[in-house]
This record gives sequence, structure tokens and C-alpha cells, in this order.
Amino acid sequence: MMVGVALASSSATAQSFDALESSPDHLLRYTECMKLARREPLRALPMAEKWNVDGGGWGARHCVAIAMFQAGKYSQAAAQLEAIARDMGQERPGLRAELWAQAGQAWLEAGQAEKAAAAQSKALELKIGDPDLWIDRGLSYAAMQAWPRAISDFDKALALRPDNVEILVLRAAAWRNARNAAKSMDDIGRALRIAPDHTDALLERGFTHLANGNRALANDDFNRVLRIVPPSSAAAHRAEAGLRGDQPGSAGSAIPNAMPKSGVKR
Repeated sequence: MMVGVALASSSATAQSFDALESSPDHLLRYTECMKLARREPLRALPMAEKWNVDGGGWGARHCVAIAMFQAGKYSQAAAQLEAIARDMGQERPGLRAELWAQAGQAWLEAGQAEKAAAAQSKALELKIGDPDLWIDRGLSYAAMQAWPRAISDFDKALALRPDNVEILVLRAAAWRNARNAAKSMDDIGRALRIAPDHTDALLERGFTHLANGNRALANDDFNRVLRIVPPSSAAAHRAEAGLRGDQPGSAGSAIPNAMPKSGVKR
């Protein structure tokens, strides 16, 4: 599963910047720059930086940030996105929320979960009713092993998006890492009643059974997943690890090991 914010392909943010561009030529340049940033970031980055120096404005700065992110320069991208959000002052709160959210994703990719959560908190101040932002911050708290905070954020996401299977799986994984197997099983049971063949839910139930010492029940779930998914998929690898008796990670693990990432997309 993938994190809620899709930074490099966030159409909502791109459209917002489109609206800020003052001329058709400027808009065309921004559109082309963003396409190149996603496709060939190392080529796009110097072009976007030169455009910024030449007065490209918000569009050029955003293109620089996206090219940095796509090139793996996550910390630099995060700092750039935060700077744009701050420099916009009080204008366009929806756009600033997206920029803070994107900065949060970049910080998380850089392994800076505390900075990610701080950026996501800024986004939530501007857009408190966005369930994806609650998911994203919950994932950052999970990376910090702050399980009660992660669970609280997933609670809020579920209140806004009731019975969402992906969020239920995330909260179940957080409960498992918080050593509350009963709560984890409650969420997984609810998820599987909605989507009986949801592979991430089956995997999570398997790992919760494994944590409880119920190896036979765990293996039933892992084998069921292997019958559903392609052999070389990430889900298959997780199921095979479960059959070996490997937990997906300890409470100190990073997000990809400790819990699944959100499949909810913007």
C-alpha cells in the first residue's frame, strides 16, 4: 500500500499552482517543467532552478521541489516545500495545506518522522477535515513508535471515512504494535467483514495470530494470501515471511516493516 499523499503526482496541488500562473506562456512552462520533473528529475532540476532565478515565481519553486523529491533529495524537497508554504503568507489555505502535506511526505521519505509530523500538523491546522492528512500524520507517529498518537489519528480518519478498510488495517497494525491484540483483531474482523479477500487485512490478521502464538491460524491466513496474490508481489513476500514465523517488525521498526502503508489516495 502507499502513503496517502501522492507528492509527485498530486493533481490538486498542480491545478492550484496552474491557477496562480499569470499568463498562458507561464502556465505552459510550469506544466512542461512538472512533466519533466516527474520523468527526468535530474534534467529538470537545473532548468527549474534557472527558471526560478529568472523570475519563475511559485510555479518554478514548486517544480524545483518536485524535481528534488523525484531525484531522491528528500530533505531539500521538504525544506523547499515548507518555504513556499511560509512565503505564501495567509493566501490560499487549501494550497498551503497541500504544500505542508507534501513536505511531510518528503520528510518521512528522508527518515525524519518528527519533522514530517510537524509539517502534517501545519497542514491539519488548515484542513482539519481531510482524512488523508490524519492518515499521513498517523503514519509519521507510527514511525516514531508513538502508537497511541498514531491510533488517535487513525480514529479521526475513520470518523471522516467510516468503514474504510485501508484505515482499519492501519489502525489494527498500530494496535498490534501497541501490544493490544484484542483491539487489533476487532479492527481486522471489521475490515474482513467489508472485504473478505483483502490481502493486507488477511496479512495483518495472520501477524496478529502469530503474535498471539496461534501459528496454525496465522498460517491459514498467510496461505490464503498466497493463493490470491501474484508469487513475486510484496504481499506474497510478507506472507512467506509470516510462514517462516517472522513478524513484520518490532515497535522500533520503520513504517514499511512495522505496519502497512495507507492505500488511500488523494
